[in-house]
Amino acid sequence: MRLWTVHPRFLDPKGLTAAWREALLAQKVLSGATRGYRRHPQLTRFREQADPSGAIAAFLACLADEARRRGYRFDTTKISRHTFTGQIPETDGQLLHEWKHLQRKLQARAPELARQLRDIAMPEPNPLFHIVPGKVRDWERGPA
Repeated sequence: MRLWTVHPRFLDPKGLTAAWREALLAQKVLSGATRGYRRHPQLTRFREQADPSGAIAAFLACLADEARRRGYRFDTTKISRHTFTGQIPETDGQLLHEWKHLQRKLQARAPELARQLRDIAMPEPNPLFHIVPGKVRDWERGPA
């Protein structure tokens, strides 16, 4: 499960579709509708919010907006009706860690997109996140 801090516009079609599926699973986990993935570290920053279901719904809405912009049809009726106002703070270290991770994925499965994005030093975040100074989050797994 990867709930990207980077703006969904940087995701290739496979990445955007996977992010949608994974965020829908995260929504189920956060609402208590499934027993799997309950301890997944990617859910930490959503659980820390006053309304975790609203936070993941806002995340899904950002993905749906990007999908719509590309002409895709994601079923937005699957998004919880919880609402979330504001932004989730996330560190620039986490954003850059994910950016490096995404660049490696894009080099393998979407090399042309990887070439287009290679000169971006600091990517735009998903609008749900407010970037603050800091290191990679403790809950993050895997190499940068």
